[in-house]
Amino acid sequence: MKQLAIIGASYLQAPLIQKAKDFGCETHVFAWAADDVGEKMADHFYPISIVEKDAILEKCREIGIDGICTIASDLAAVTVNYVAEQMDLPGNGMRCCEKSTNKHKMRQAFEAGGDPSPRSVLIGPGTDLSVLEGMRYPLIVKPTDRSGSRGITEVQRPAGLQAAIVRAREQSFEKMALVEEFATGQEYSVECISYQGTHHLLQITLKYTTGAPMYIETGHMEPAPLTEAMRRKVQAVVFHALDTLEIRNGASHSELKIDSHGNIRLIEIGGRMGGDCIGSHLVPYTTGWDFVGMVVQIALGQAPDMTRAEHHPACGVRFVFGPRDLELREALRAAPGITMLEESPIDPMDHMVTDSSTRFGYYIFAAADPATICAWMEK
Repeated sequence: MKQLAIIGASYLQAPLIQKAKDFGCETHVFAWAADDVGEKMADHFYPISIVEKDAILEKCREIGIDGICTIASDLAAVTVNYVAEQMDLPGNGMRCCEKSTNKHKMRQAFEAGGDPSPRSVLIGPGTDLSVLEGMRYPLIVKPTDRSGSRGITEVQRPAGLQAAIVRAREQSFEKMALVEEFATGQEYSVECISYQGTHHLLQITLKYTTGAPMYIETGHMEPAPLTEAMRRKVQAVVFHALDTLEIRNGASHSELKIDSHGNIRLIEIGGRMGGDCIGSHLVPYTTGWDFVGMVVQIALGQAPDMTRAEHHPACGVRFVFGPRDLELREALRAAPGITMLEESPIDPMDHMVTDSSTRFGYYIFAAADPATICAWMEK
């Protein structure tokens, strides 16, 4: 029986833990003890924080793991790549991980590699803001090392800049912020799987957000309504960027914008599966590819199985921000041509939604064509 280490025990990792068990693996899950779902699902749970790389490495050596992986977590990906590199297991290594989890180093790599991305400036303690002279507003301010829309603010004028930097640095693990020029256009994400340096584009996702100032995702739909020519252009840009970041094995989640002239700008790329139900739910629902299964296979040194199962022509996931989203859920349940695929429990609506982790729930639905999904997502 293969021994698979999984970093993280939250609901985001539940599909990965279950898939590994379905494949006959013995699962060893590492996370801070918090009574999360993954603690109960795991064959073996170890209450070690996901940032304690050396402690996890020591335990993995003791177990004699055959592979290590995570999904939907940049922070967990650091430990995954560290342990994999130390134990000579499939992964991407720490040089790649540094570029794919730190937004400043990612921007530096894109600039050196000739990949299209917005101009950005690193801001830390004591940085003279005169370094931002000449940058055009609006600006986006974000932590260098967080995900899930945490600490992101759009700044329209100089008066709001300092407060946005303070907010971003407070959210950052390394207490650094990135200030970058705003990339115009519609936002998309691109879900890929890579094996030994060969990339496969699985799906392109159209993203819906709250807009300024915080850009929290309100929903996603697949497939994105793009022409075949634009899909090929997106693929070429993303594959080149994956090579720039040295992402050679496993899932990747690329976020980009396409403007009205067809110009592409890379926002960021994570060397892991996209969260928000994108990789774990929407990709298999709309392509028939077992994305999570591929992550397990590659972690174990196996080529990904590219066999397709039956799938839906189009799907969407909508996140619950308040009562209006529950009203739309009721309307969807009764709508002709709509199939409700999954509904999460709804948390008490006793706080403001400030980032992706504070939303109240979600629901996923399918239709016979992307236009129908678009119409509902835009309500």
